[in-house]
Amino acid sequence: MNAEFRTNFVREPNSLKHHPALVLNADYRPLSYYPLSLWPWQDAIKAAFLDRVDIIAEYDKVVRSPTTEIRIPSVVVLREFVKPQKRVAFTRFNLFLRDGFSCQYCGATGDLTFDHVIPRARGGVTSWENVVAACGRCNLAKGSRSLKQVGFTLRKPPRQPYAEELRNHGRKFPPNYLHHTWLDFLYWDAELDG
Repeated sequence: MNAEFRTNFVREPNSLKHHPALVLNADYRPLSYYPLSLWPWQDAIKAAFLDRVDIIAEYDKVVRSPTTEIRIPSVVVLREFVKPQKRVAFTRFNLFLRDGFSCQYCGATGDLTFDHVIPRARGGVTSWENVVAACGRCNLAKGSRSLKQVGFTLRKPPRQPYAEELRNHGRKFPPNYLHHTWLDFLYWDAELDG
């Protein structure tokens, strides 16, 4: 695949306001579940004209140029497989995703920040194994003390997640908007209810 062609997804909500296209890898799985791999419709049409993607589903809307009319793609699949990233970046977002967007001390889901289990003031490092999602109240209550000193316990021990694990966690948090043409591709590998 041409190295200049963008294979990462777009995170800017303004460019996705109208008619985003779900981007699937060549194996028909989304490049990412959370955030969902979406391109603005303009990028999807450009990629289709350059024969880098196949259009799988379309919106009812069309766009026109002086010589062409095309329905806006709603689902596109890359013609060449993009190998999923194995390394998981240590970011606030990925940390919250690993911890299910909930405080690892009390389980609250609002007002999240992060906390060093072994405080930095006591030699704790900023790593997957020492940082957890925490609500503001628990973080403030714990301060620079140990878990034992404040009587806190962790809901699960912190560790570095695998990329596939984060992708699976992301599937539990669907975005606010899912176009009906996307549904068959978002959960196609999920076990069906019997």
